[in-house]
Amino acid sequence: MSKKLIIYTAFFVLLSGSFMAYYAFMIKESRGSWTGKEKLPVLGAPGHTVQGFSFTDQDSNQVTQDNVKGKIYVAEYFFTTCTNICPVMNKNMEKVYAKYKDKPNFLILSHTSDPDYDSVRVLKAYAEQHGADPKNWHFLTGDKRQLYKLARESYLVDDGTFTGEDDFIHTQWFALVDGEGRIRGLYEGTKVKDVDKLIADIDRLMQE
Repeated sequence: MSKKLIIYTAFFVLLSGSFMAYYAFMIKESRGSWTGKEKLPVLGAPGHTVQGFSFTDQDSNQVTQDNVKGKIYVAEYFFTTCTNICPVMNKNMEKVYAKYKDKPNFLILSHTSDPDYDSVRVLKAYAEQHGADPKNWHFLTGDKRQLYKLARESYLVDDGTFTGEDDFIHTQWFALVDGEGRIRGLYEGTKVKDVDKLIADIDRLMQE
């Protein structure tokens, strides 16, 4: 093989390698992995993130946006006297909790829809029924208007508007939130298939 042919061959090998590396890099940037797996979508209008909040958990601790900063978490709405969808939702949430309870960058925020009844004492008893450790599964109560505002304007789990003290949220949706406060998925908490997808998506989000 001539010296010129060797040079040309080496050049084309290097050129091909450069194109392959660039293509792999573009896949990584757009899809989140070298293998081309799609990143989870970001829901809501461009730039949408969860707004600031401050609620009280089952141990009387204040939980704010500072507690979730940089962490992946699942948000839901329920009430302790519910005998319809809420027991199913929180039984399914136990499955999520069991898998990630030892992950320091993961939380669950369960907001009451009925703060007038669901006091700290009531939430404490309810949390214990579900084996929830308050360090990473918070059952939250607070101002009703602020709770509902967060559900509708931040977590996107209800499409209504606040209509006063008789207003009530009863939603089956779980919201998956990333460390930047962006909504990355909505899942029906009453459906095993959706909860399994939530778990798979948490795994994917942890790899981003």
